[in-house]
Amino acid sequence: MCIYHSEGLSLSIMVTKTLCVNITLDVRVPESPAVALFGSDTVLNCSFSAVSEFNLSDLSVFWQLSDTKRAVHSFWQSRDQLSDQEERFSNRTSLFPDQLVSGNVSLLLRRVRVADEGSYSCFVRVQTYGSAAMLMQVAGNQSQITRDIQLFNSSLFVYVLMLAVVSHASLFLQLQDHLNQGTFFSVLLFSVKSVLTVILEPSSTYSCRLSQPLLGEEAQASVTITQGLVFPPLALWLTVALAVCLLALLVALAAVCRRKIKESCEEMRAGEEHIT
Repeated sequence: MCIYHSEGLSLSIMVTKTLCVNITLDVRVPESPAVALFGSDTVLNCSFSAVSEFNLSDLSVFWQLSDTKRAVHSFWQSRDQLSDQEERFSNRTSLFPDQLVSGNVSLLLRRVRVADEGSYSCFVRVQTYGSAAMLMQVAGNQSQITRDIQLFNSSLFVYVLMLAVVSHASLFLQLQDHLNQGTFFSVLLFSVKSVLTVILEPSSTYSCRLSQPLLGEEAQASVTITQGLVFPPLALWLTVALAVCLLALLVALAAVCRRKIKESCEEMRAGEEHIT
């Protein structure tokens, strides 16, 4: 903004001096990240304090992605200007026209997607300009865990299956057994399946825990292998067959050893008779 005034140097000479002051518009956004629910509508809050009264035709508002500088929503000359809008935001954004003159340039974002997560910059220009950036995180609040147990035919191992149906990324899955050992990893839409293979032990409990740190929510499911768990028929026959084979091997080994011992004794007896 430039301020003009005159100073009289003499009765006949007037010198005009120009003082230019750089005034930045005060643009405000939330300091904390905004958390939006997947599939719902959310508002990215942004406001400014006008230096003086202004006409709507003097106002320009630009929302863009902070990292790529792609246009999310633009407004100038008293109307929306969406020719350069990023395609994935088409028909999903709007300002609040009746609140623009009061300094509210917040952005309404409809049907939030996982890909919408990130940093957004709000640029405002009225006589002078200002900008601010804010972070939006996307979360889901629909989580379900189903459980299943499947036995190997060998009957020595068991599958513990935990299937988590979730509706957003940034969920952490912990699958742990009674030894309190688990695995953590991050997932995206929409489902996660974790299979734990363990040695078959009765009275063992396995649990699966899903946590959503953005919303402070958790979902958990557990499954217990009880004493009454029985082997499948095929596994039982396989165990019996292995036992029979082992027994036959032991009998054959005993017979061979007995024959070898008998032959050794006969050779020793024959040697003694030859000496005498």
